[in-house]
Amino acid sequence: MKKIIITIPAYNEEQTIGVTLEEIKNSMLGTKYKYTLQVVDDGSSDKTIEIAKKYGADVISHKRNRGLIATFQTEIENCIKKGADIIVHTDADGQYDPKAIPSMIKKIEEGYDLVLGSRFKDRISYKNQYTKLLGNVIFSKVISKLTRTKITDSTTGFRAFTIEVAKEIQFINTFTYTQEQIIKAARQGFRITEVPIEARKTRESKLFKNSLHYAIKAWINIIRIYRDYDPLTFFGKIGFGIFTIGVVIGLWLLILFLKEGKIGHLPSTILSMLLIVIGVQIIIFGFLADMGKN
Repeated sequence: MKKIIITIPAYNEEQTIGVTLEEIKNSMLGTKYKYTLQVVDDGSSDKTIEIAKKYGADVISHKRNRGLIATFQTEIENCIKKGADIIVHTDADGQYDPKAIPSMIKKIEEGYDLVLGSRFKDRISYKNQYTKLLGNVIFSKVISKLTRTKITDSTTGFRAFTIEVAKEIQFINTFTYTQEQIIKAARQGFRITEVPIEARKTRESKLFKNSLHYAIKAWINIIRIYRDYDPLTFFGKIGFGIFTIGVVIGLWLLILFLKEGKIGHLPSTILSMLLIVIGVQIIIFGFLADMGKN
């Protein structure tokens, strides 16, 4: 029988942590799965720890608030120490309906390595601000292209994954783990799938001030991951773009020379040569970075 740990990060969640844990227990009733509840408290100043213990969860505490990514890494480290085979990660605020947990575990048993609980697969069950929905659609399309796997919800925090995924994926992100784990799992050959979930409107996020703030940080993180995992394509596209602009300017100058019969436009000539050189240098840097990666 595989060892399953259902783990939750929590920061001042006394209003919802008890209900969330109770719902998880109810969702697992009647299943064949044996599991452990784990709560990683990120320096809460309320009764989160007390309530989590009351509902039978193992509690690990940070002495101070360290943020979601540090809490997620603490979750992973403790699951590895405890010898987990399957890790299910969800949120403490009650956004995700845990009745999908058995289906997610079953997908792992079928051979998948990372199972995402999608709010948008098959149907939209999550009503939220239009900007957030639109942002998720855009992010998901980009992630799908990078991973060559159809992803409908790249920002979901509700997911199940194997201990191999937990051990082999290292994070460079200091903001959130959601997209980075998907991209790196795909790049390392892990099998990814989604299951539809029900999600509910909850409080405002503690991670970001507004949708624009989240979008800026998320795009920066996606670019960083893309740069590190496919440097040849990343730098190659940038370098080729700059090189092409330089060549176009050069061709325009050549056409002017053929028409007018004289050499001129010195600033444009210098700019053309400079762009061509910079473009070639960036492409070469991409090759060197790719060699270093391998």
